Amino acid sequence: MSTVELTKENFDEVVSENDFLLIDFWASWCGPCRQFAPVYEEAAERHSDLVFGKVDTEAQPELAAAFDIRSIPTLMIVRENVAVFAQPGALPQAALEDVIGQARALDMAQVHKSVAEQQAAQAQGQGQDAPSSAGEAPGSGASGSGAQGPGAPDASA
Repeated sequence: MSTVELTKENFDEVVSENDFLLIDFWASWCGPCRQFAPVYEEAAERHSDLVFGKVDTEAQPELAAAFDIRSIPTLMIVRENVAVFAQPGALPQAALEDVIGQARALDMAQVHKSVAEQQAAQAQGQGQDAPSSAGEAPGSGASGSGAQGPGAPDASA
């Protein structure tokens, strides 16, 4: 499977329609991005059951800003509307395969439970009621970010 170009117009739809999405934030002028591109494309071919998206940070500055992308390339993995991994840097093939394997192995019921607990703790600390949906959370996992669209991520969690 080839990669999908993600834009502010299609981002929410692609994320909501796919339970497992890898996102490569990149730019054409970025040497490490160009180095990582074939590794990412080959992984997309090997893992045809997953969706591999690319965000051109020059063409989509709103998406890059929404996810607080400060270094490219940055790889993000979103499972069930929760960013479970985000890391800058061009990964070699073996490292990318390892990250994909770890993301596949996550117990998403536990991730969603952790997200809900984090929301409740944050709401108590702010004197607010907790949000009702775990998918709307500042997330859990390696990145600590939630992901349901350009307005929602909170990389500071």
